[in-house]
Amino acid sequence: MHHALTHWDSPFINFKDFGFPDGRGHGFRWVHIKRFHLPSGSPTDEDLLTALIAHPDFRDTYDGAGVWLEPRHGQWWADRITAGTYAAIGPSSAAATMHTWATSGVPLPPGLDAKLREAVYTPIRQATSRYALGALPEDAHHDYSPIHIEFHELVLIDRRLGTLTLLVAADD
Repeated sequence: MHHALTHWDSPFINFKDFGFPDGRGHGFRWVHIKRFHLPSGSPTDEDLLTALIAHPDFRDTYDGAGVWLEPRHGQWWADRITAGTYAAIGPSSAAATMHTWATSGVPLPPGLDAKLREAVYTPIRQATSRYALGALPEDAHHDYSPIHIEFHELVLIDRRLGTLTLLVAADD
């Protein structure tokens, strides 16, 4: 059965767009969000993860090069990622991971904090299920990796809103 996701939008939150009090802040951090409309019918979460991995917008190295023809995702070969590579995660654990990464012990400017609440924490809380990309074997790294210091990836499925959100947070 074919369950295609329809790409909706791709908001990008760049930390360097916000003024950190110390002037340097976390200018190399960002959150890239890719949102999709769920297909009709009632595909399982596993079907939806499989559909996400198959989607052309999944092939993104997140290094400014955009979507590749080669199957790369982040620092990995996309064909090494399966629905089973993602592990279910609770809302508080997912939000804590993102918050710890975002702040790293430094208070965020109010505008950035509000943006992360709206675009990251609220969708995490509201999702009907959440998945975190698990550890991949060393040989899953493609030839250009690793380029990111930290790389966090969550998939949020919200059956009430009919959306799937791919959240990638990284520093480079």
